[in-house]
Amino acid sequence: MGSNETRNLWLSIAAGVFATFLLYSYSQEKKAEYDKRFGSTKRVVVAKEDIAEMQTVYDTMVETKELPADFIQPDAITVPDEIIGNVAAVPIRKGQMIVKNNLLTPGPDTGISLQVAPSKRAVTIPVDEVRGVAKLIRPGDRIDIYAAVDSGKGINQRREVFTMMNDVVVLATGVSVVNNIPRMFELDSTGKNLTQIALTGDTKYTTITVEATPKEAQDLFYILSTAPGNLFMALRNPSDRTIPPRMPSSTSDSVLGKPVVSMEASPPAIAMPPRPMPPVQQQRVAPPPAQRPRANGFQTL
Repeated sequence: MGSNETRNLWLSIAAGVFATFLLYSYSQEKKAEYDKRFGSTKRVVVAKEDIAEMQTVYDTMVETKELPADFIQPDAITVPDEIIGNVAAVPIRKGQMIVKNNLLTPGPDTGISLQVAPSKRAVTIPVDEVRGVAKLIRPGDRIDIYAAVDSGKGINQRREVFTMMNDVVVLATGVSVVNNIPRMFELDSTGKNLTQIALTGDTKYTTITVEATPKEAQDLFYILSTAPGNLFMALRNPSDRTIPPRMPSSTSDSVLGKPVVSMEASPPAIAMPPRPMPPVQQQRVAPPPAQRPRANGFQTL
């Protein structure tokens, strides 16, 4: 390499360093001007996209941004990890600063009271793998509820299974509610570390919460107070909203194909032979009174 080429290389390097220095000086000058005008800046968490109400906040939905310290609210979030997994209590717009009052922790605060339709009630029913469709029921599903009820005593005791409710909406399975909060955080056995639970695939729940009318809720409470294990669920297709006609109750006789005799029906009338009429007694007719002769005819005695 010649002397001219070496000199040109060093000149290029020097020019690059000088340009970098000028750029740094300009940025510092603009920062000083910005700080003088608006005050010092602080890094806060803002929404990277629109976040809907009751939607879980993921790390891809937020970012950090430098904002003037005078414009930052006192409860603004500064570390994204503090809010990952929480739920938006109100709609959050893109670019909006995220504050603690905008968030809810999955749990009782994100309950289902607002999900219950007016004039309806939320009722919780215990389930297991057999009665709860292998715990494949998810919030938002629709189910039919069947009840097994024992009636009568002694030799007259029998069990009937009947459809209690049709097209029932499932509000929650365990703590996973219909607004579909996808995950929650719990402390592990040591009480120090947080473990994440995916609620959308949770099969550890032991209860489901359904929507019912006041009368249906009352009937459910009666079954739950006497025989809570006698309630069974059948999962429906989400597009099937038909209500079939009421079917007769299933009993041992109906399952075995025996003729079903209604206990409430009156017994059939038995044809009785005609009752013989009593013999007709002949009436005795009194003989006519005796007559004696008169002078000019006959005279009755």
